[in-house]
Amino acid sequence: MNTKDFYYDLPEELIAQHPAEPRDSSRLMVYHRDTKNVEHRIFRDITEYLRPGDALVINETKVIPARLFGKKVGTDREVEFLLLNKLTQDTWQILMRPGKKLKIGDRVYFGEKLTGEVLEKQADGVTIAKFYFDGIFETILDEYGNMPLPPYIYEKLEDKTRYQTVYAKEQGSAAAPTAGLHFTPELLEKIRAMGVKIVPILLHVGLGTFRPVKVEDVEKHTMHSEYYSVSPEAAKAINETRTNGGRVIAVGTTSVRTLESASRDDGMLEAKSGDTSIFIYPGYRFKCVDCLITNFHLPESTLIMLVSALIGREETLGLYKKAVEEKYRVFSFGDAMLVV
Repeated sequence: MNTKDFYYDLPEELIAQHPAEPRDSSRLMVYHRDTKNVEHRIFRDITEYLRPGDALVINETKVIPARLFGKKVGTDREVEFLLLNKLTQDTWQILMRPGKKLKIGDRVYFGEKLTGEVLEKQADGVTIAKFYFDGIFETILDEYGNMPLPPYIYEKLEDKTRYQTVYAKEQGSAAAPTAGLHFTPELLEKIRAMGVKIVPILLHVGLGTFRPVKVEDVEKHTMHSEYYSVSPEAAKAINETRTNGGRVIAVGTTSVRTLESASRDDGMLEAKSGDTSIFIYPGYRFKCVDCLITNFHLPESTLIMLVSALIGREETLGLYKKAVEEKYRVFSFGDAMLVV
């Protein structure tokens, strides 16, 4: 299976630069796997496709202001750190620019309260950095850090909360679980009132989710690990849903990866936490997830491969071609797709 098998032609003008306002006014493409029918709706219409007894699984991760800009100590060289994964209270896995110009032991000054040091360089451009700070790291990060918007979003985001889901709770992500950006508190309450369980789980989005595939052979791609957690309450709610004949509807690919990482072969969920490097591509047999809410993804990405595993590669590329023809907005602030 070749990476180029997941390519589609994407006009740059379809890359959404601004979020929809209100959140649930974005467009929604609905794909029915049994009939292969496609509908074009508005996201708030999603209630028409949910049933009492279903479980809607959301990722409660919260994006941190993970992008730091500073200067190499003793020089005027500008340096950027992107925080990926917290290892200890003062050490992180990061991406660093310019990565080749800084050596182990070099320090970067971000402000009076924060300095970073290069400890180790790992594979694929990942660096281990240690931070020296005066005070509480999270508070300092709020002061010095910037929201890590993807590089294809050129416009300035005036309201930082628009790159957070309304249910974001646990800090730790370097990018938003973007499928969840479409929900409003009012829409979630309406869904809850229908008798649909809203079940929170956690996966901190890091390099594993958005790292590009650089190998030709899909099976040779290695995912970086990301922290996930499924609580006993979440496992119980989802297992009850499956036992009672309801559907498990994952909001976003991060929820899919969490559910599938914590599922037994019989599809029942275990309460557990840890790191997952699960890579889902065609040929994968889903154990827990029945339906998916997702955004439209980058060509040749692990995310489009995950969608292809659920509905088939040709079907996925056909839907993406249709999305381009219908002028759907794509990526982080783009429109959504529901697979039922």
